[in-house]
Amino acid sequence: MSLVVHGIQNCDTVKRARAWLAGRGVAHEFHDFKTAGLPPTLLDAWIAQVGWERLVNRQGLTWKKLDEATRAGVVDAASARALMLASPSLVKRPVVAWPGGELTVGFDEARWGAMLA
Repeated sequence: MSLVVHGIQNCDTVKRARAWLAGRGVAHEFHDFKTAGLPPTLLDAWIAQVGWERLVNRQGLTWKKLDEATRAGVVDAASARALMLASPSLVKRPVVAWPGGELTVGFDEARWGAMLA
């Protein structure tokens, strides 16, 4: 299994993360879920592994643009899943599938460095 970075090409955090990997010579695949889609089975696996709370990006502009009723309606895995599938930009980025099966959400240089050591 190779390292796969999931995210959106225009996202600054994804750009930094990919540059960090490239700077260390770490080969990786990139899956842009805004253009290539976010398969429901993939999202289900992420929710099962890390929980829906870690996946919903409540700091991003997409979340902030939602009306209050929609934001308040995200109360469990099912409601979060439906919203993330409807708008993949709501997924916190990057989501990285590491060789060995571990999944990380967001960019953390220290943690990533430890994982590559």
